[in-house]
Amino acid sequence: MVGTFGGALEARHIDAGGGRLTADVTGEVETEDGVLVIRRIRVALRLAAPEHVRDTVERVHGLYAMRCPLYRTLHGAIALSSSFELVEPVIPLSAA
Repeated sequence: MVGTFGGALEARHIDAGGGRLTADVTGEVETEDGVLVIRRIRVALRLAAPEHVRDTVERVHGLYAMRCPLYRTLHGAIALSSSFELVEPVIPLSAA
């Protein structure tokens, strides 16, 4: 899901490479008949980018999931969700 989101951002000229796009993924497991079963997966995306790209990132976030092979494969069996946070990019001291 991260790769598909990043690729969609890159297609819109928003740089998601070089560690700018990261994600924390959390899975929730339940027991069913003594067997562990994954029920939910949450993907919290974080993009270091300027505030002026927020509208585009929001639109991409609203559309990318159904273009993602992983999401399309699993969404009928597991509750998959994602969210995003836009954070200001860190400017290295040598560039300041």
